[in-house]
Amino acid sequence: QVQLVESGGGLVQAGGSLRLSCAASRSTFSIDRLSWYRQAPGKQRDLVAGISTGGSTNYADSVKGRFTISRDNTINTVYLQMNSLKPEDTAVYYCNAWAFGKGYWGQWTQVTVSS
Repeated sequence: QVQLVESGGGLVQAGGSLRLSCAASRSTFSIDRLSWYRQAPGKQRDLVAGISTGGSTNYADSVKGRFTISRDNTINTVYLQMNSLKPEDTAVYYCNAWAFGKGYWGQWTQVTVSS
């Protein structure tokens, strides 16, 4: 089992930056893939970015060039650096881990971008 704890959300003006962190309860070497998802009010939960154990990454088109996902396996943490934030990035952000054939979710962290 994997427990995930997100942090780093908040309120920021458009054009600003935030960094989200997600700490895992076990070694991230044992986690196949770590990802960030987001869900805006009234919308479905969508993938934002993901990173494999080997470091390969993928991003939603809407965040390419602005967001960067990274992982530090020495402290079992995945990050989402978000730059040039836009009001449409406002959402609840979730960390997800895929390990042992199952997906695990963190609680959530709110990101609000004011115009």
